[in-house]
Amino acid sequence: MGVGLPDQFLEDVMMSRTRNTAFALILSIVGGYVVPGAMHAVYAEGEQAAPDASKENKISAEVGKPLQETQALIKDKKYQEALAKLDSITVEKKTPYETYMIDRTRAAIAALTNDDKLAAEVFPRVIDSGKLAPAEQLQFIEALANVFSRKQDYPQAIVWLQRYFKEGGKEQKMHDMLVRTYYIAGDYAHAGEELKVDLAAAEKAGTAPSDQQLRILFSIAAKQNDKAGQIAALEKLVTYYPKKDVWADLLNRLQTRPNFPERLLLDVYRLKFAMGLVESAGQYADMADLAQRAGFAAEAKKVLEAGYKAGVLRDGAEFAQQKQLLAQATKSAADDLRTIAQTETEVKKSKDGLGLINLGYSYVTNDQFDKGLGLMEQGIALGGVKRMEEAKLHLATAYALAGRNENAIKEFKTVQGSDGTAELARYWSMQLTNPIH
Repeated sequence: MGVGLPDQFLEDVMMSRTRNTAFALILSIVGGYVVPGAMHAVYAEGEQAAPDASKENKISAEVGKPLQETQALIKDKKYQEALAKLDSITVEKKTPYETYMIDRTRAAIAALTNDDKLAAEVFPRVIDSGKLAPAEQLQFIEALANVFSRKQDYPQAIVWLQRYFKEGGKEQKMHDMLVRTYYIAGDYAHAGEELKVDLAAAEKAGTAPSDQQLRILFSIAAKQNDKAGQIAALEKLVTYYPKKDVWADLLNRLQTRPNFPERLLLDVYRLKFAMGLVESAGQYADMADLAQRAGFAAEAKKVLEAGYKAGVLRDGAEFAQQKQLLAQATKSAADDLRTIAQTETEVKKSKDGLGLINLGYSYVTNDQFDKGLGLMEQGIALGGVKRMEEAKLHLATAYALAGRNENAIKEFKTVQGSDGTAELARYWSMQLTNPIH
């Protein structure tokens, strides 16, 4: 069970399902297609220009007439004829503005016909013409970045995405696109750097990063074989989006990491059981067996009964071993209850608190919460326990089983250690604060 990227992730980058909204502004040419007012400077040979017409924005009749004819062809959706008409403009000494208007018209045709090849050729010339207002410049750059993404020319897409931000662009969707494009291009280092900028901004603003951003963060770490980075990403995912698949992945990584102590496997199962992550017959049996061997027969009995109630464990030859285990746990739990008072007398004579802690937990598993928690607290206070952090983990777990979440979280926060106890305590606190949904 692993954490993957949403199915639409590659599609969003490589094959945009909708044309970019910036295209709408590219289509602003006179009469619905050409820039309003752009043709006011067109005049016949020998005719005086209008008094308010800028000299640098004038269009000669040799250029203006075919441009107007092109406009009519565009209105009639005769796009190939419109392109041919533009090709017929053979004036050698065109002004920069005339060149811009011809390219701008080609850009409109490229947008109307979804011609990414033409767009990739002509958009850069329009952008570098110096004729666009800053806001429109950004819209053209945005559209061009999308063009190169659809063409799967990711290096060029990155060039134009970077330019978008260099020229003052601030749209978050464009930064998301930059991260995704770096990722698709295999530049995981830069993808990670840019993504961390977004995550830091979200944290500063007190807002949650998106599920997709965190899954990309995990995938980047996986691509770089960064195990610590994968764990960090999973922890962020369960913090903001506590889902079963992510929690299961995180806990499985904890219990299978090198040198993870076998004695803590039962504690991992306890957390999984509380979260509804013990789901298979084998898992129910494993947890029950570990609890039985640890001396907590009532806990083993509860686990197996839960498996039968969930319909995972059933009668039949296939489940004979689990049925036998349940019978043993039931008998042991009854025996423990008959002798528990005597056991309490004996452990109270001990010079260390381990016996009190274990007995107290046994009471808790028998739903005698006040009695059990009292004994565990006495055991912690008495001290002399070889693995005190583990003991505190068990006390906090007992608080959680008793429904005393505030006490549990407070106690979990005191647990330290590098063997897995600290992580288990932190994960318990996280799931109590924000349960799976």
